Amino acid sequence: MIFDLIAKKMISLDRSKSRELRKNFDEFFQGMVSFPIYFPGTQFYRCMQGRRNVQKTLTDILKERLSAPEKRHNDLVDQIVQELQNDNPVIDVNFAVDAIAALLFASFATLSSTLAVGFKFLTDNPKVIEELKEEHKKILKKRDDMNSGFTWEEYKSLIFTPQVMNEITRISNVAPGIFRKTLVDVQVNGYTIPAGWLVMISPMAVHLNPKLFEDPLEFNPWRWMDETKRAELLRNHMPFGGGIRLCLGADFSKIFIALFLHILVTEYRWKEIEGGEVLRISEAIFPKGYHIQLIPQT
Repeated sequence: MIFDLIAKKMISLDRSKSRELRKNFDEFFQGMVSFPIYFPGTQFYRCMQGRRNVQKTLTDILKERLSAPEKRHNDLVDQIVQELQNDNPVIDVNFAVDAIAALLFASFATLSSTLAVGFKFLTDNPKVIEELKEEHKKILKKRDDMNSGFTWEEYKSLIFTPQVMNEITRISNVAPGIFRKTLVDVQVNGYTIPAGWLVMISPMAVHLNPKLFEDPLEFNPWRWMDETKRAELLRNHMPFGGGIRLCLGADFSKIFIALFLHILVTEYRWKEIEGGEVLRISEAIFPKGYHIQLIPQT
């Protein structure tokens, strides 16, 4: 559902084409950490074929738009085309295709799982829901037009919601690992990681470390409100990686989650209709057998 929405808003794909693109993303995702044997029939081969198909689809869309720039679709590709047609563009077609692919990938590979886990923890913590409602109702009361959309200024004014987002991303750990390559020899706890080695960092090992996060399995957004500990918590919070290679979709994901929460608590009530439990599988967590019913507020 989220992928269909993002594909429509970003590249104006209808649902049938969106589903076909999603299949290729699935092939890529399933083989992303598979053993690299490039031979027909292997998971890695299907992964690379899926990646090529995604790139071809997005490249064809971009080329078609560049050939008729006067035809506007009011989506992200319009903005990219406008930039590419500047005298001195800061990006090229290859970068644009990779950027679009990364945002689409983030929409289903991380966002959907994060929101599913978030739903579970919110439902189990009604006090968090009440404080979210209070914050977002204040936003609605300040609007001159009650039918206007969620604005950038409203997003930046949020105080409690970002702490809920921090806690959801900390405890969900949907990214199994972050990969980096050492440029020089690195000393870690008496060991040397030679230059040129590939290093995999596990966010879960950090986010669920009781030495860094007190009662790490407890869903507690208020932990981020303590100014005496906030800086240290943020320093050890890495759902989007870190450094100069921070996840390209980090801000996109944050805004999407904030918008989702805004609409959820201002327009809907919901109830749990079938309970479930949280399972941790390969350093990611998912609500198993969990179903909720959304009820529009009247």
